[in-house]
Amino acid sequence: MTASAATVLDALGDGNRRAILERLAAGPVPVGVLADQLPISRPAVSQHLRVLKEAGLVVVSVVGTRRLYRVDPAGLNVVREYFDRFWSTTMDNFAALAEAEAAKGDS
Repeated sequence: MTASAATVLDALGDGNRRAILERLAAGPVPVGVLADQLPISRPAVSQHLRVLKEAGLVVVSVVGTRRLYRVDPAGLNVVREYFDRFWSTTMDNFAALAEAEAAKGDS
């Protein structure tokens, strides 16, 4: 199930969660490794990963006794689609403004 843009943006509103997501962009990582790379405790990293997972930004897989977390591209697509709407509208408005300015110059 894909999360809503609001859920994803809320999850990304925390700097620690963004830092976790950035580290996961390099590939799957277990909680312990993430905790070693961040200035927060392992339980805090686990809590942040839970929020990211609920938002659809990360997925977990079990490999032996380790749980590896990785970025879920579907969650990132939700954010991309959200911002693409603004980009499309902005470009349409810019084109209309450019055409109006060009029409003024032709008068």
